[in-house]
Amino acid sequence: MKKYLEILRKCPLFDQIEEEDLLRMLGCLGARVEHFDKKYTILAEGNPAKYIGIVLSGSAQIHQVDYYGNRSILSEVGAAQLFGEAFACAEIQAIPVSVIANEPCEIMLIDCSHILHTCSNNCGFHQQLIFNLMKDLATKTILFHRKIEIVAKRTTRDKLMAYLMLQAKVAGSNTFEIPFDRQELADYLEVDRSGLSAEISKLRKEGILENRRNLFKLL
Repeated sequence: MKKYLEILRKCPLFDQIEEEDLLRMLGCLGARVEHFDKKYTILAEGNPAKYIGIVLSGSAQIHQVDYYGNRSILSEVGAAQLFGEAFACAEIQAIPVSVIANEPCEIMLIDCSHILHTCSNNCGFHQQLIFNLMKDLATKTILFHRKIEIVAKRTTRDKLMAYLMLQAKVAGSNTFEIPFDRQELADYLEVDRSGLSAEISKLRKEGILENRRNLFKLL
């Protein structure tokens, strides 16, 4: 586990936890690391919610598929980020999403019950761990509401511009990269790909933006 210390120290779950405690904590929590190839399902929809995942390398996407097979991308998770924590804390019997490896990646899996219930060792860092988990859940709730604000827009153009302006604000620049290709962006915005491409072309012609693949510039 030592080789993952640098990335784990950036993970919000382990904020304010000393490095010397971190390795001992991972053993106490029964953490394990697994490797996944691109497009491999890390957590499958319908399975019981049990594990919290931490991306150690690579990235993954959280997908939801409706009755007719239409895919919606809820979010992308990269190195040092968590996934599955809300479902695991709620202990729901069937998770409503799938987590798919976006590229070859290493994932640390932790049984959530080992976090929520203190062990017999009465580890001093456990209270901080629970606080960090609750803080992460609150942050994710805010981000989820931001996505609702975007997809609630009436038109594809409005959804796209709301998303791009948010990304520019996060990047602190009018030039920025997004983590999605064209189909993935359509799935995230919950719009038709051809309609999305048409709107991007219109916005380019109107001098509102420039783009090349997933690199955008708001003019």
